[in-house]
Amino acid sequence: MTEPRPTARRSKRGRLTRSADFERVFRRGRSFGNRHLVLHLFPRDASEDAREPRVGLSVSRRVGGAVQRNLVKRLLREAFAVHRDRLPTSLDVVVVARPDALELAEREGLSGIDAALGELVDKAAAAEAERER
Repeated sequence: MTEPRPTARRSKRGRLTRSADFERVFRRGRSFGNRHLVLHLFPRDASEDAREPRVGLSVSRRVGGAVQRNLVKRLLREAFAVHRDRLPTSLDVVVVARPDALELAEREGLSGIDAALGELVDKAAAAEAERER
């Protein structure tokens, strides 16, 4: 992979970290999937600070070893940063990488992950807009 590494560090403020938050999104949220990824969405309480959607990543050992999983997570964080503005700010989002995500990451790098995630964000944004009508 010959893609440049990001220079700016992202804050952890916009991330899901507690297992209870992940469980809530998985159990009560909506999901959109493709061959490589699954995007789970759940609206946050109105009382919480909602400057941007919070994201959590789930990359299991079925994807690969630690090095491969970290590669996929790094690319997912970068791709989500690009698409974050297209989602409502009051959402909690969990991105689940399927085993085919590693093949995509190794074959196409950030552009492949970005395209796969962008497809799901388009579906999710359209569904959220429809739900708000």
